[in-house]
Amino acid sequence: MRVGLALACCAAASALWAASAQAGPCAEDLYKADVDIGKRLEAIAARGRAGTESSFATLHRQPTPATVAGAEEQVGDVSEAQANAVRNFMAEAKTADEAGEKAACENALSEARKILGM
Repeated sequence: MRVGLALACCAAASALWAASAQAGPCAEDLYKADVDIGKRLEAIAARGRAGTESSFATLHRQPTPATVAGAEEQVGDVSEAQANAVRNFMAEAKTADEAGEKAACENALSEARKILGM
C-alpha cells in the first residue's frame, strides 16, 4: 500500500481525538477543517507517487494532516512550501481557538484550505 494513502486514511481518526482535547469557539470548524484537509491529502496521495514506509509509520501512532502533508512533500505530491504553510496555518488556528479568537481561527483555516485548493 502506498505510504501517503495509508497515512491519509488514518488522519481522520486522529482528528477526532485532537478536536475533543480543547473545545474553543472554533473547535467544530477546526475539526471539520482537519477532516477536510485529511481527505484532500488522501486524494492527492491516491493520484500521486508511492513512497517507502518510514520508521515513524511503524510506531503505531495516528498521523495528522500535518504529518500526511510531510509524507506527501517527501514524494513530491505537495511542495515543501505548501506543507509548511498548511502546518503553520493549522497551528495558528489551534492557537487562536485556544485563545478564544474565533475570527483568527477561521481565517487561518481558510488560508490552509486555499493552499490545498479547497
